Amino acid sequence: MGKKKQKSEVDVVLIGGGIMSATLGMLINELNPDVDIEIIERLDQVAAESSDAWSNAGTGHSALCELNYTPQQPDGSVKIEKAIKIAEQFEISKQFWAYLVEKGIIKNPEHFIRKVPHMSAVFGEKDVKFLKTRYETLTKETLFKGMEYTEDRAVLEKWVPLMMEGREGNELMAATRMEIGTDVNFGALTRELIAHLSKKDNIKLSLNQEVKDIEREDDGRWEVEIKDLKTGEKREVKAKFVFIGAGGHSLLLLEKSGIPEANGYGGFPVGGQWLRCTNEEIIKKHQAKVYGKASVGAPPMSVPHLDTRYIDGKQALLFGPYAGFSTKFLKKGSYFDLPASIKLSNIKPMISAGLDNIPLTKYLITEVMKKPKDKLESLKQFMPTAKMEDWVIEKAGQRVQVIKKDPKHGGILEFGTEVVSSADGSIAALLGASPGASTSVAIMIELLKKCFPERAKSQEYRKKLREMIPSWGQSLNDNPELCNEVRAHSQRVLKMD
Repeated sequence: MGKKKQKSEVDVVLIGGGIMSATLGMLINELNPDVDIEIIERLDQVAAESSDAWSNAGTGHSALCELNYTPQQPDGSVKIEKAIKIAEQFEISKQFWAYLVEKGIIKNPEHFIRKVPHMSAVFGEKDVKFLKTRYETLTKETLFKGMEYTEDRAVLEKWVPLMMEGREGNELMAATRMEIGTDVNFGALTRELIAHLSKKDNIKLSLNQEVKDIEREDDGRWEVEIKDLKTGEKREVKAKFVFIGAGGHSLLLLEKSGIPEANGYGGFPVGGQWLRCTNEEIIKKHQAKVYGKASVGAPPMSVPHLDTRYIDGKQALLFGPYAGFSTKFLKKGSYFDLPASIKLSNIKPMISAGLDNIPLTKYLITEVMKKPKDKLESLKQFMPTAKMEDWVIEKAGQRVQVIKKDPKHGGILEFGTEVVSSADGSIAALLGASPGASTSVAIMIELLKKCFPERAKSQEYRKKLREMIPSWGQSLNDNPELCNEVRAHSQRVLKMD
């Protein structure tokens, strides 16, 4: 890499100042406080990309309302395995956050999490039938007890008055509702966690620092080349373990590492916009996160929802997101990100996935070309009385969906979150999008188990893990008493009673 002005050594390098690095850093520090960590962020503040409150839905993804986690089968039944897994994972996140509150690391949980009912709403006979089947199937499971279902207009007017104003009386509509839903400001949570970590003598936060290269040394450690974006100076950091949690840029950095496990992975960027309400009277009328069904060909992150948010202590109302296409992998990325990600090892999977997803491409092009009045028409299905004068367009986050090798198709486009690591566990990267942040704790614990298998087997490690997450290693869905107990505890400590 050439001679650099500065060289340093740490145990762990975390690339990216978002919720994933913050969560992993916190877990490592709690499990082994003596580990030296450097967190590297290319922007001048943490949580300014995908973790920022305006860049994501802020939904505590727990499969209570997201219809894309419960796909309908050809015979009309509903598949719920993914919903159960995500619901379990979000309960793990809540337990860990409650532990941090009890320990005094998080001072005021209301700064990042609020209780907001989660609802699904559908229109027309076909989708109403689907929603009822989904409700009947899910409510047999422990994690979804308490879900309500209605087609009654009077009940709907009570649940979502804003959505019922001006709606024709003969329109067939149904909804489900879960009172224990949450709104999460992952930006606020990330900032609080990293602020706590950066106060420690053995943890360093480096802002305005961009990772330019990652190279394996002869001794098995990783040499990370970093450029200071203010001074232009370069330096090197050697680390035993590197985590790449840089959002859309994770793929580009993973490719630089040269590990064979990265071969065949590609990325498909999907951007987004919100409509944000500016009328305070309208904002106060809606108190729920209401998810509908995605359009044919739409990616899961584009499932439409009318969304109560709490950002910096203030209630907000968003609708969207409207998908779009850009070759950038981050909001503040480069238009050359997509071309730069194409290598000999992934060109075939990327072409195959592209050919198999022509409807998605057409959908994204259509979305990009939509004018504000077209966006308003989509909103009117949820809110018939909507007027453009009460809404402004807000830019949402940029997501990179995973493309990977597939023996049958050559390459497939995956909508989800995936960890890619080297065979020896010395480097790992997080790729993909939703449910991402909501399931960050479970994902990072699994990463630690995979990358530090011997340490994860120790009694001390297991004991600390159970202290932080009382249900760890047990199925909440199979244990109603434990599920009720940990939910009640998390709700109380996080002030969501």
